[in-house]
Amino acid sequence: MSRPLDRRVFLGVAGAVALAGCRGGLPTPTPSVRRGMVLGQPEGAKAGEEVLAAGGNAVDAAVTAALVAGVVAVPSCGIGGYGGHLLIASPDGRVAAIDFNSTAPAAARPEMFPLDAKGRVKGAANTYGWLAAGVPGTLAGMQLALERHGTRGFDKALAPAIRFARDGFPVSRRLAAALAASAKRLSKGPASAKLFFDKGKPLAEGATLRNPELADLLESLAAAKSAEPFYRGAAARQIAAAFKANGGLVTEKDLAAYQAREVAPLTLDWWDHTIHTAPLTAGGLTVLQALATLAALRWGNGEREGPTRTRARLEALRIAWHDRLRLLGDPDHAIIPVGLLLSANYAEQSAARVRAALAAKRPVEAESDGRSAGGTIHLTAVDGTGVFVALTLTHGGGFGAQVAVPGLGLLLGHGMSRFDPRPGRPNSVGPGKRPLHNMCPTVVTRDGRPVLALGGTGGRRIPNTVFDVLVARLAERRRLEEAVAAPRVHTEGGTEVTMESAWPAVEGQRLKEVGYTVRSGPGAVLNAIERDPGTGMLWHAAR
Repeated sequence: MSRPLDRRVFLGVAGAVALAGCRGGLPTPTPSVRRGMVLGQPEGAKAGEEVLAAGGNAVDAAVTAALVAGVVAVPSCGIGGYGGHLLIASPDGRVAAIDFNSTAPAAARPEMFPLDAKGRVKGAANTYGWLAAGVPGTLAGMQLALERHGTRGFDKALAPAIRFARDGFPVSRRLAAALAASAKRLSKGPASAKLFFDKGKPLAEGATLRNPELADLLESLAAAKSAEPFYRGAAARQIAAAFKANGGLVTEKDLAAYQAREVAPLTLDWWDHTIHTAPLTAGGLTVLQALATLAALRWGNGEREGPTRTRARLEALRIAWHDRLRLLGDPDHAIIPVGLLLSANYAEQSAARVRAALAAKRPVEAESDGRSAGGTIHLTAVDGTGVFVALTLTHGGGFGAQVAVPGLGLLLGHGMSRFDPRPGRPNSVGPGKRPLHNMCPTVVTRDGRPVLALGGTGGRRIPNTVFDVLVARLAERRRLEEAVAAPRVHTEGGTEVTMESAWPAVEGQRLKEVGYTVRSGPGAVLNAIERDPGTGMLWHAAR
């Protein structure tokens, strides 16, 4: 039986066009909706919509939105951060992925983050400070996306971000709270203190946050119509000098060697759709592996709740997470069994493990590693021709490494925190490696035409939330807003499970009875756009 919609589900463009005249719970398209839309960070989404209105395509809009978000949503992302991936689906069925993950500097070594007696990195050196930052990839990724798939130049895409950096924007309550929570570390660096503090105190709600140094940097890139100076010019020299002065490892050679790249997405035929998601080192493989297990279980239409169905979903995720945390890493630097994990034989083996666990009324044998991660921005865009874009980018966590480059207003992400600090593992630190991350922007096609794009924010909760929404929309055939409203479950492989409060209490009790520790908590935040390729009608939701 379908449950009432969650009131938090947002049916509209973030801060932009309101939809009226809903019928049967679905938004009625308006001319602006037919033109396209952008969902995600509010200022970025609005800037992206303006690009669509001016004739740009979904790639132009998403890149512009991401660059604006990198200025305004400064705790979550920025040009000193990294991907993430960007997925682009064309009306003819072609799907491309842009990988702009951070890379470890050439001087990085597997043992560079020693552990304490409790297995934690000493001094959190992989999370905060100059050793925590790898080579930023966002600018290279955005430029590559525009060059390969956009219609506008890099200079035009930068223009709205430059305005926000130069003119400033009001500090929101959420940003003020984030600044207060990170004030101790941010105050230690002259560059970050200059940017975020006034008279020795972090900027308060309502204050104007301006970043003229970042505006100057972005203007220099716009003048060059390229990110080249950032990686191989004056800015690169300044960034490398700051790393050297503060004990970091990134050098001019590391910056010059960085390349974003277009890669093939991972795909899975599931029900009557094809799911395309970001490949390693992103989180998409985990989503597809869990979905493949459900397919092998013949899991599909029927009752939407119940002990067998809920347990089957949970166990499929747990197996995928167990494999993720032990087998996955940068495929350029380790042998990763991607083909095996997505094979029909392995899905059947996983399904057999799930059936055995259900029959024995016990959890599947799987483990977590106890680590956590969070903090991202996701943007979804579609234009009037039916081009879809799903784009996720990050600083890694709140304000990333919490250090900034003097003279550039450039806050750095903590990409090195995404490596496993224990040597000898597929995701261990290594020179030039890209760390495993949880972001998994995803697009769905049917009969070769894109129909849905989605992605989320929230660290390790992202793959599970994308999985939950895909299951609800494609297998359970719920309408998009119902699928986004449906309660989510989170696991990282162990027997500790987080269930959203909207789950019936009996579901949690059933899990406890077979050996799970269950607590209440949120899933990731997700936004999605669906399009009827025949009529151009759009549905969209976020929660």
